[in-house]
Amino acid sequence: MPVAGKVFVVTGAGNGIGKQVALELVAQGATVAAVDINAAGLQRTADSASSRLTTHVLDIADGRAVAAFPREVLDAHGVVDGLFNIAGIAQPVETTLDVTPERIDQLMTVNFRGTVAMTQAFLPHLLARPDGGRIMLTSSLSAIVPVPGAAVYGASKAAVAYFGFGLAQDLRRLSPAVTATTVIPGTIWTDIVRGSAESMGIPVGVAKAFAMSPEKAAKKMIRVTMKGRASSVIGKDAHVYRALGRVSSPLADRVSYLQVGSFAYRTKV
Repeated sequence: MPVAGKVFVVTGAGNGIGKQVALELVAQGATVAAVDINAAGLQRTADSASSRLTTHVLDIADGRAVAAFPREVLDAHGVVDGLFNIAGIAQPVETTLDVTPERIDQLMTVNFRGTVAMTQAFLPHLLARPDGGRIMLTSSLSAIVPVPGAAVYGASKAAVAYFGFGLAQDLRRLSPAVTATTVIPGTIWTDIVRGSAESMGIPVGVAKAFAMSPEKAAKKMIRVTMKGRASSVIGKDAHVYRALGRVSSPLADRVSYLQVGSFAYRTKV
């Protein structure tokens, strides 16, 4: 599917990867409905884009608001050709002993249920498009290798991944012209990653050395989604961990602990 001339919804567009995906889609000739809970962040994105980007304040954890949201996009743009599910929240460094039920509910509601709700809301409209449509779901490196201090976040992102894989199978029957791409990014240098590194005491230079820029990540996410690929791993560290996992899952787990755990758990002592 070509990007130019299409209309895409991008969640999490007020910052980080979502912002860069929205700006890159506009740069490639698309119209974007940029979605975020943060109005100020959306305005900053809009200030960097052309008139082909509209801003929409939405909490993807609000099921009723999400269900009604497609009408707002259709009123603004007439059609919708694709959905980039990028909005999500991180987990503060905390062991399973420390994480509260409220935090668990928040992570699963935003990261998993919010993604599912947005997909369900827009899927009927994408299925009705004569040229088909595209859906992208953002999982995480945490879904393929355990990250110390982020067990529930990893669980929420693993749920997103397996929802995406199952959705892709469903679409084979519902409409092969609509595809779902599950992206598994490694470390992308965003404000969230910078903040996590600082909270764990990881030197910025060390953390950044393993990270991909959000601009480069955005280009890759768009490319694989437009191609209709079922899944894609993005980032040097994600590819390394995936390769290690294929050789030995315990080895991948151990490397993750040695690389991150010594910093993560040191902050809790």
